Amino acid sequence: MKTDAQIHKDVLEEFKWDTRIKEIDVDISVKDRVVTLAGTLDSWTARMAAQEAAHRVAGVLDVANDIRVVPWTKFEKTDADIARAVRRTLEWDVFVPDEKIRSTVSDGVVTLEGNVDLWAQHDDASRAVRNLAGVREVRNLIAVVPPKVEEREIRAEIDAALVRHAEHASKRVTIDVSEDTVVLRGEVPSWAERNAVIGAVKGTPGVRKIQNELRVRG
Repeated sequence: MKTDAQIHKDVLEEFKWDTRIKEIDVDISVKDRVVTLAGTLDSWTARMAAQEAAHRVAGVLDVANDIRVVPWTKFEKTDADIARAVRRTLEWDVFVPDEKIRSTVSDGVVTLEGNVDLWAQHDDASRAVRNLAGVREVRNLIAVVPPKVEEREIRAEIDAALVRHAEHASKRVTIDVSEDTVVLRGEVPSWAERNAVIGAVKGTPGVRKIQNELRVRG
C-alpha cells in the first residue's frame, strides 16, 4: 500500500506528464489516500484534467477538487459571446441532440438543461462546451428520459456491454436493475476500469438513472 507521501509524489509526476495542466498552479495535499486539489487554473477543461489525472494514480481512493477557474483570454468573453459559442458547438457536435438542449450563461457559468434519450448524450453535451474560452464552470442539469425498455432487456444489454468493455472488472461488480435505474456496487482494481463499467451502463438504452457505489481498490 502506498503512503500518502508516495501518492503526493506520483500525482505531481502525473500532472507534469499531462500537458493540459499547469502543475505549478495546483496545490496538492493527501491524507488517508484522499487527494485534495486547490489553486487556480484558467479553464474548466484544465480543472477537470487535474481531477482526472489525480484519479489515474494508483492508490488514490477519492479526489476533492477545490480548484477555482479564473479564465484568462487575450480578449475578454462576455456571457453573450459564450452563449453563442455554446449554441454553435452543440449544433456542430454530431453526438449531441442540440434541439433538445437549452443553455444559460451567467458570469461564465454554463447551465445545460433539457431531456435526452441516452446518458452518453448527457455526457457528450458537457464535453462539447467545457473547452470553450471563458467558461468557468459547466452545470449539467440535462435529464435522461429514455424510451421504455423492459428490465430484462436492460440487464441483458448491460451484461453484454460489460463483456466487451470491462469483463475483468465486472466480475467484482454487483448490478441491480429496477425499472430504469441501475445500482452498481463492489470494488474494481483501477479508476480506468471503474469508468469502463460506468461507461458500459451509460451506453445502454433504457437506463435513466445510475446509482454508483463502486469503490476503487487501493
